[in-house]
Amino acid sequence: MKEFIYSLLEVLADLGYYGIALGLMVEVIPSEIVLGYGGYLISLGQIKFAGAVVAGVIGGTLAQVFLYWMGYYGGRPFLEKFGKFLFINKHHLDLSEAWFEKYGAGVIFTARFIPVVRHAISIPAGIGKMPLWRFSIYTVAAMIPWTIFFLYLGIQLGTNWTEIKYAAEPYIIPIVIIMALAGIGYYLVKRNDPRTKRI
Repeated sequence: MKEFIYSLLEVLADLGYYGIALGLMVEVIPSEIVLGYGGYLISLGQIKFAGAVVAGVIGGTLAQVFLYWMGYYGGRPFLEKFGKFLFINKHHLDLSEAWFEKYGAGVIFTARFIPVVRHAISIPAGIGKMPLWRFSIYTVAAMIPWTIFFLYLGIQLGTNWTEIKYAAEPYIIPIVIIMALAGIGYYLVKRNDPRTKRI
């Protein structure tokens, strides 16, 4: 499996910025690995940091828009049948739907940083017919810090970029806690504001 990932990353590296965007769009390889490798390429001077950020945000956003459309046009039955091909199972769907129903639209941003639900959360947004423009804004807002963080780690790790998951662990738990608290705060504000309507 590792050899397959390395071979695929080498192919993506030949495509430069397009390779980063494509790698995140297809989601065959976890985004943190694609971005970590992108950071390594930056450290070698093969690509620029700003361009890699733009490519990462575009690719990551388009991947989520694709899932949103699947939820919008296919609904829950379609995802239960074909979600396995996207590494999304019934548990992911149940959890993401519960989060979306409880916390509303703001969870599209906060859940991007939380394991298990961060990929599947786009699906209930589509099923719930959340406006695409609002969904895209929340997704882009989350993809920017996510992309910058893992590119930066990849740069710092250099040739050790394959250790990026381990290097990220000390930061992930605090980020998850902060994002969870932010999501709860958003939910409480929305719930107590009579001028807003839940989506």
